[in-house]
Amino acid sequence: MGERIPISVIVLTYNEEKNIEECLKSVFGWVEEIFIVDSYSTDKTLEIAKKYTDKIYQHPFENYASQRNWAQENLPLKNEWVFHIDADERATPELAQELERIFSSPHIDADSFFISRRTVFMGRWIKHGGHYPTYHLRIFRKNLGRCEDRLYDQHFYARGKIKTLKGDIIDTITSDLDRWISRHNRWATLEAIEIVRDKDYGSEDKAIKGNVSGNPIQKRRWLRERYYMLPLFIRPFLYFIYRYFFRLGLLDGKEGLIFHFLQGFWFRFLVDAKIYEMGKRRDWEIHRD
Repeated sequence: MGERIPISVIVLTYNEEKNIEECLKSVFGWVEEIFIVDSYSTDKTLEIAKKYTDKIYQHPFENYASQRNWAQENLPLKNEWVFHIDADERATPELAQELERIFSSPHIDADSFFISRRTVFMGRWIKHGGHYPTYHLRIFRKNLGRCEDRLYDQHFYARGKIKTLKGDIIDTITSDLDRWISRHNRWATLEAIEIVRDKDYGSEDKAIKGNVSGNPIQKRRWLRERYYMLPLFIRPFLYFIYRYFFRLGLLDGKEGLIFHFLQGFWFRFLVDAKIYEMGKRRDWEIHRD
């Protein structure tokens, strides 16, 4: 690796002592600067982070979208380009080498880049079930992009020309199922709130519109919107069958069975249960009044 690439990396943290070191190792040495935005961790997250950067800031956490946008708007970023990476993710050497080639050119013919996320669950790369490749917009010119204001399933978006990179980000999902279930229970609540809110007020405020012929994120948003048109409680069964059998998730072995069932059925069924619960609660409050 030659000179450092003029990119500012932003990592959000909260009690990530198990993940943060591998994340920072994966970008340390080839990007110009690394910023940590911490939500007042109580473990050794910041102690570990200080080995790789002194650019550490703390800010109260409201939600991922607002935290990411606060970071981009308020940090003293010296570079035109930003790279948002999560604490449980790692940039691959192939991605670093590809970016070095791109940024060694005097003219970069793009304003942002899609990067595929490679999910590793219980030590196994989940290659099937439609889960790879999954593209996310993570590198862009800071004045052209931001994170859409959503509670869940929020994505970065940017104006200008987008190109797709060949290198991956590795998303190392915890093998601790208690933590996984706890996090997804919280995310299911946020997803249910989003769905109920969209139903009540429409989705005109979405920064990223569903488009079957659009870019990878627009296509996924379009599929998500079609999914929620299916009947409550029926759609998780249909989705799991489609993902596990038709998209060959069964080829991911025992780890894949656990992952696709929990993420493709259990989580989706839990979202529906919370939507149903919210509807029942609202009906009860209406009748009570």
